[in-house]
Amino acid sequence: MEELLASRATLIFLVANVVLSVYAFSNESFLRWGILHSGAVLKQQEYHRILVSGFLHADPMHLLFNMITLFFFGPAVERVIGSQSFFIVYLAALIGGSVFALFRHRNDRNYSALGASGAISGILLSFCLFAPFALIFVFFIPVPALLYAVLFVLYSVYGMGRNNDNIGHDAHLGGAVIGVVTTILLEPRALPFFINQITSFLG
Repeated sequence: MEELLASRATLIFLVANVVLSVYAFSNESFLRWGILHSGAVLKQQEYHRILVSGFLHADPMHLLFNMITLFFFGPAVERVIGSQSFFIVYLAALIGGSVFALFRHRNDRNYSALGASGAISGILLSFCLFAPFALIFVFFIPVPALLYAVLFVLYSVYGMGRNNDNIGHDAHLGGAVIGVVTTILLEPRALPFFINQITSFLG
């Protein structure tokens, strides 16, 4: 908890997600105003949805899952790259995930989505740059962060092809890619550090 309190950007995003999502749970008009909707954005130019939708969630479990992930990985990334860079990476991944989803569904004017998953994916993959062999527990099974990242990307690509499970794979993949790229642009040392970790592991 002390680490979270010291991680200002992570704490701000966590609180913003909880406050706006809980408010939207009981205010359907606010939810409709903020949800990412391809027709509203591309045809009616309601661009606020690209950002606001990333702070709204479908239900308490959706919110809880994303915030638990942010709680565990946000402070670790922020401690390495700093609060300002973390703030930029989070928002870039959020917006990048939304834009990529809109591009993928540009011909479907009824497409809609919400949730912080794009931003969370960006933070999670950013974490992998600095700690590729740290263990991530997936359903209580320890998995190296790098392996998880590879499987995550492959599953997102696979899910985009199927497009029938109501999971925002487009935002996940877009957010992950933008999160990694933004981290490297802001922290150039991240890429050589990552490569060094891999080469050292391979011997």
